[in-house]
Amino acid sequence: MSSTPSRSSKAPVALALLMIGVGAGWLLTELQFGPRINWTWTAVLIVTGVLAFVLSGGLDKVSVVLGPFLIVGGLLSIARQTGALGENVEMPVLVIVAGCLFLFAQSSRVPLPRWYDVSPPRT
Repeated sequence: MSSTPSRSSKAPVALALLMIGVGAGWLLTELQFGPRINWTWTAVLIVTGVLAFVLSGGLDKVSVVLGPFLIVGGLLSIARQTGALGENVEMPVLVIVAGCLFLFAQSSRVPLPRWYDVSPPRT
């Protein structure tokens, strides 16, 4: 019962962070900052990666994969859009990153998410 209030209190924070990220990306695009970069898309990827940690309450087997993957995806997106990295390199790097993160998540030191219930069903 104590986990419900903490989940609901994170929703406004998550919404606020998402709005800030989208607004910042939109503003950077409109100001022609890095004119070849779609900052809205990039900001959404990175902010969503940060939100994975915020909404989960820290590191767990889900956030340790989703958060860094989305953040790296946003950074690689910037590199691709500026011409520093080709799409033919970006995708394999993302697959390698995903594999490394999945492997890291298998560690017994990384806890299960709080919402994951492994208790036997009540009869």
